[in-house]
Amino acid sequence: MMKVTNKAFKAYDIRGIYPDEVNEELAYRVGRVFSAMFAAETVVIGHDIRLSGRPLVDALAEGLRHGGTNVLDIGQCGTEMIYFATFHLNSDGGVMVTASHNPREYNGMKLVRKGARPVSSDTGLQDIGEMVIAEYFPHGLVSGKKIGTMKKIDIMPPYIAHLLTYFDKSFLKPLKIVVNPGNGGAGPIMKELAKSLPFEFLFVNEKPDGTFPNGVPNPLLLTNRDTTAELVRKTGADLGIAWDGDFDRCFLFDENGDFIEGYYIVGLLAEVFLIKEPKAKIMYDPRLTWNTEAILAKNKGVPVRCKSGHTFMKECMRANEVLYGGEMSAHHYFRDFSYCDSGMIPWLLVTELMCRSGKKLSDLVGPRMKMFPCSGEINRKVKDAACVLATLETKYADGCQDKLDGLSVAYDNWRFNVRASNTEPVMRLNVETKGDGNLLAEKTAELLAVIGGEEA
Repeated sequence: MMKVTNKAFKAYDIRGIYPDEVNEELAYRVGRVFSAMFAAETVVIGHDIRLSGRPLVDALAEGLRHGGTNVLDIGQCGTEMIYFATFHLNSDGGVMVTASHNPREYNGMKLVRKGARPVSSDTGLQDIGEMVIAEYFPHGLVSGKKIGTMKKIDIMPPYIAHLLTYFDKSFLKPLKIVVNPGNGGAGPIMKELAKSLPFEFLFVNEKPDGTFPNGVPNPLLLTNRDTTAELVRKTGADLGIAWDGDFDRCFLFDENGDFIEGYYIVGLLAEVFLIKEPKAKIMYDPRLTWNTEAILAKNKGVPVRCKSGHTFMKECMRANEVLYGGEMSAHHYFRDFSYCDSGMIPWLLVTELMCRSGKKLSDLVGPRMKMFPCSGEINRKVKDAACVLATLETKYADGCQDKLDGLSVAYDNWRFNVRASNTEPVMRLNVETKGDGNLLAEKTAELLAVIGGEEA
């Protein structure tokens, strides 16, 4: 029997090195516990492009079935396809086998309940971990039933049809778009969407490959941006798009090949939704805020701030009936997508806006970037995060402080947020100013000197 530990149970998901921390035995036990805990009659499962994905899904399915749950297997997919299938098929839950943007030796699981509601440490994941380690399978409502069935489902047609409802196709014009899935799972989806769109797509690294032949599919890594940026410049494309491995986040490059921080896309999409639904509630995280808040004020949107992290965001959206929510980390959440995040809907909305307005992406976000320049997220490995936070709180005590998520401090013309990561042993710093690039550089350097540590 494989060794099972609790190292892979994180705040939002299960994630660790395969097979030491995440393996078939753990997946089987998760299936058994999930089946009973949520009295699950049916559960949707799927996996990303990692080589360990299929064995883990098979073990997970066996655990679910032994609990009496009927399993709907959608095969290789993206995380948002599990979300979609869970609410579209009205199943009692879903489990995506993925490690998102982590290196190829990692794998894990993202769990959702009925309606694609996330399962986090606060809503059952910690209990699942404890029962998995104890090998305790509680008696749920499905206890005593016969072994569950297994059925393969092609979710692609209804999923593609749903994506196409987010924009008005009549406004679309021919655009040249560079598409870089990074050998992750977005390639097949883009091939299907291309059949219904008037765009010319230039594909690179589009074939799903769990060996990651061109590096980890994570466009937040500076070294991973060059391929997309260079192809945009070389071909004169109107836009570049790249995704992480399970494509629940998309990253945009303008017609100059310049990477656009997710922060500015949040503001852009907020404006798009407020045009369609005036006075709607828009949610954003506290790491970078001024640009989003200015756009909401201009367009009479109702601001809703929420702690970063997809489980917090989704719960906040539901509680406040938010239309759209975005994180600067490029997670974008949509009410009509069962309050879940999608890496496909954002770029579809952006291209519609480009076609409607006749403006290039740089024209749409450039002025906002000058008005509210930001540092982008800077990660540092530190020995004592609590000590660093205490030092910053004392040093910047004369600013307006907020502790909704880490420590935010605001002055008249600059602000910052620093927080400890929930998924990695690092501290994350974000700084922004009101139109002052020199002040941005000065304060960023000042804060990094206080934080210390090593580059992460």
